[in-house]
Amino acid sequence: MTDDVEDRYGAFTLEDLSEYLDSGRDPVRDDIEADPDAAEALRRLERLRAASSDLLDADVRAAGRTHDGWIDGVLASIRTTAHAGRDIPVPDPDPAAQLVVTEGALRGLVRELGDAVPGVLVRRTRFTGDLATPGAEIDVEVTIAAAADAPLRERAEALRVVVAAALDVHAPFTVRALTVRVADVLDPGSAS
Repeated sequence: MTDDVEDRYGAFTLEDLSEYLDSGRDPVRDDIEADPDAAEALRRLERLRAASSDLLDADVRAAGRTHDGWIDGVLASIRTTAHAGRDIPVPDPDPAAQLVVTEGALRGLVRELGDAVPGVLVRRTRFTGDLATPGAEIDVEVTIAAAADAPLRERAEALRVVVAAALDVHAPFTVRALTVRVADVLDPGSAS
């Protein structure tokens, strides 16, 4: 078997985890459930299935067929966001303390916020800059798929506002620029 490290979540492949979810997690596999990376990937897969169901149904109705490339892009984003990523130091007045937050935790926060915005699915979050320096200025780019049943600019701006507020509270860096980019547009209204 020749799986890349990037295609593994703990000791399991995306295919292993998908099959386990397809089985309804029955029988329970303690080896998967106890693996923190696999458990996080399972959580993301479950959220992906729930969040994308309505968007995919709308897209299928609009186009008359599925868009395999779109699904591949979403699955690729799971590979990116399921990994913890770099440790970002959190400033602390105690010199003996070594606190960190991971890129993966912040990506997860952005994804959660995106799930709360109707018609938005966060595909990718990228942090660019010196994350190893506490308080450094970092550029943040969030790539989304959005349903076109409301103005895309409004959806992107709504997400940008909540992400900026959350990063201001939870990120140990200064956000220099925050861009929300719509990469995929779904048109649920054209099928009616």
